[in-house]
Amino acid sequence: MASDPKVHKFEEVAQHNKTKDCWLIVSGKVYDVTPFMDDHPGGDEVLLSATGKDATNDFEDVGHSDSAREMMEQYYIGEIDAATVPLKRTYIPPQQTPHNPDKTPEFVIKILQFLVPLLILGLAFAVRHFTKQE
Repeated sequence: MASDPKVHKFEEVAQHNKTKDCWLIVSGKVYDVTPFMDDHPGGDEVLLSATGKDATNDFEDVGHSDSAREMMEQYYIGEIDAATVPLKRTYIPPQQTPHNPDKTPEFVIKILQFLVPLLILGLAFAVRHFTKQE
């Protein structure tokens, strides 16, 4: 590692969030893992999902081997400026269509789709029965 590591701001690191340009923050250190994207055993999606945040928990939860930890050193590019890292990212739920507990229009359509053919069938039997010549 370099004797005087470069200090990166969180905003700068967060911009590197693509397959061809991927930086991660793990334990206060910044790693450019772009060359490792194709070789990562979990696939590049795993690495991409850890961008734009402190990925320490993600990294530790997996239980990486000692050799994986040693391999990280070759991708080390500096330290993160801890003052620029957000304390906690607030979860913003995805936009969803509002739930409509009163599904009257859909319910009426389904009932009609069931009843109208029965009504037509009943009418056909009634006409046949009353017009039958004996």
